Amino acid sequence: MAATMEQTLGLRARLNEYYELTKPRVVMLIVFTAIVGMFLAVPGLPPWGGFLWGTLGIALQAASAAAVNQIIDRNIDARMARTCGRPLVTGTLTMTESIAFATVLGIAGFVLLWFLVNPLTAVLTQFTLIGYAGIYTLYLKRATPQNIVIGGAAGAAPPVLGWVAVTGEVHPHSLILFLIIFIWTPPHFWALAIERHKEYAAADIPMLPVTHGLEFTRTQVLLYTVLLTAVTVLPFAVGMSGWLYLAGTLVLDGLFLYYAFRLKYAPVAGLPMKTFGYSIVYLMAIFTLLLVDHYLTRPGM
Repeated sequence: MAATMEQTLGLRARLNEYYELTKPRVVMLIVFTAIVGMFLAVPGLPPWGGFLWGTLGIALQAASAAAVNQIIDRNIDARMARTCGRPLVTGTLTMTESIAFATVLGIAGFVLLWFLVNPLTAVLTQFTLIGYAGIYTLYLKRATPQNIVIGGAAGAAPPVLGWVAVTGEVHPHSLILFLIIFIWTPPHFWALAIERHKEYAAADIPMLPVTHGLEFTRTQVLLYTVLLTAVTVLPFAVGMSGWLYLAGTLVLDGLFLYYAFRLKYAPVAGLPMKTFGYSIVYLMAIFTLLLVDHYLTRPGM
């Protein structure tokens, strides 16, 4: 009995390491924005096939990209307090196991999307995987302080992927969702980079606070947050959403601007991480507002 219990605990621990290899919190946010894209794409409920298999396929490919990211960044992760506990750093998973796991996830996701959703979703999702795990992680992250701006395109793609999964086409409204996440990414990530700038410097990663200093980065966070406020009004401006969304997003934007102004003009210890934490809540709330507004206030819904 004791041996069986030990084996069960060992298996659970092992599965948890594979789970952590996929960056589950990041993948959950990706899948959430993809699902919102699916619901916004249609007047009623999305077709169950596109919704179910699209969600699963996008999740598998996102998890694969996250695993590849950890495989490539294992040496960098070992030098940073935020990431030193990851499975490849601690040795609880080997390179062979991790590569095999990432490959299976990626192939499974592509096959699901190609055969059970539509080829366009499969191809776009594959390009997103390559953009994040390949172009951003392998090159941009190590080459330019604008890495997160350029590489942010991969992270902004999920709502477009969700939209395409249920409609088979890239609609201009889906590109507005893309733009919201694309502009949100720099102030979101640079807030974290300000807090962790010494770790990035020690790991030789040219994040903006390392190459241009904290003051310049704080300015960029503020400017991008101002731009984000303008971008998040677009769904209302083009008739994609109604007054409920507009009122809610202006409140959320106001709070984000409050954090950004404080970060620029009254920085204190712990504020960058509070700003980073709020930015995650902010994005989830924006997309939740879009979803609620879509069904409650838009004419004909």
